[in-house]
Parts: sequence; C-alpha cells; structure tokens
Amino acid sequence: MSSEYAKQLGAKLRAIRTQQGLSLHGVEEKSQGRWKAVVVGSYERGDRAVTVQRLAELADFYGVPVQELLPGTTPGGAAEPPPKLVLDLERLATVPAEKAGPLQRYAATIQSQRGDYNGKVLSIRQDDLRTLAVIYDQSPSVLTEQLISWGVLDADARRAVASHEEG
Repeated sequence: MSSEYAKQLGAKLRAIRTQQGLSLHGVEEKSQGRWKAVVVGSYERGDRAVTVQRLAELADFYGVPVQELLPGTTPGGAAEPPPKLVLDLERLATVPAEKAGPLQRYAATIQSQRGDYNGKVLSIRQDDLRTLAVIYDQSPSVLTEQLISWGVLDADARRAVASHEEG
C-alpha cells in the first residue's frame, strides 16, 4: 500500500470516527479493548498498513460499508456527485410571495429539517426540483428557467438540470 493511499485511507477513517463523535480512546472504550487507540491512530495517520480483514472489521464497528472507507470513492458510491442546485435565499426573499410562496415554504422546511439557518443560500437536490416542478405544475427545465429569471438560481443550474434530464 503506497504511503499516499494509506494517508487517504486514514483520513477517511478519522472522518468517520469524528462524525460519530468518538475520540481514539472512545473507540477503545466502545469496542471494549478490541480496537486499541494507538493502533487506530496509526491507521489514521497512515503509519501502519491495515489488512482488508481488519478494515472490514473496522467498517463493521463504525457501521459503514467498507467502500465508504476506501480512498477515491465518494459517499454513496457515486462516480461523481450530482451537480448542486443552490438557491439564493436573499434573492428569494425579494420575489413577490404570490410567485415564490410555495418555494419559500419548501426552502423553509428543508432548512428546518437540516437545522441549516445560514440564510444566504440553500443547496437542493434534483429530487427537490422535481417536487417543486409538480407544485408549480411545470417541467423541471421550465421551472429552472423561471427560478433563473427570478435570480434565485444561478444560470449554471441549466446545465445541471439538462444533464440530469438526459440521464
């Protein structure tokens, strides 16, 4: 295993551990000594090679698929993340409620679910855009053009929607 690969693998291991709110000693405690803090730390730094068997066991301990720990993979195993659609919430606030009301309520619901109240922008998924298109009784591409004309979506969204509709 190359040292660069080991470091990338270690970074993924550290990211999963910290997402779960565990310290290295927390891993040792939670595993009842099965995973020594010093060993997990050396895996995370890329100082020590981890066998496939041990990696599978560690993935099981963290409750994640092994592929999530492998360098060069993105979450969910997607080859590349889908293009993001980013709503400009400041511009949305300036659009008359009779036009933007459903979108404002939908965005507020997403913010509430995510606990994301930065108030400036909000990333939405292609599925969200399809749902909004049903609410507005338009196709996703027509709604995208409407949102671009309101200044709520960047013109790059056209490309994201077009590539998704082709797929």
